[in-house]
Amino acid sequence: MLYKEIHIGKFIKERVDENEITIERICKFLGKDEGAIEAMYDSKSMDTDLLLRWSKLLEYDFFRLYSSHLILYAPPSAINKSQQKSEKTPYFRKNIYTQEIKDFIMKRILSGEMTQSEVIKEYSIPKSTLHRWLQKSDNVNG
Repeated sequence: MLYKEIHIGKFIKERVDENEITIERICKFLGKDEGAIEAMYDSKSMDTDLLLRWSKLLEYDFFRLYSSHLILYAPPSAINKSQQKSEKTPYFRKNIYTQEIKDFIMKRILSGEMTQSEVIKEYSIPKSTLHRWLQKSDNVNG
């Protein structure tokens, strides 16, 4: 799953198809008609309250897609960290990797799509962290 470009409607439609949820059930749960549901499938973004309802209906945390995007594509820089601490604003720690992110990264390396150095550069993952993941992968597969 690619986290760089998030089209939430497509992800929702995919999950609906996987779970074989009927349009009638969706309409009833969300209080919308079929046309509105179809329009949501075409939407690149949507209101958070609505996304929360979809998450409950489909038993999937769609917000995780956005968290994964932040971890992979918007890690805080050293300058921003010091500013954020002094301003008491929240900042996103890049050292919290979900299993989905680890799997995504490992799949890209093991398939040859990216090299280890490309992953380190593109996603700002520390070399030692990546090597630990690779070691665990070898232990599981070996």
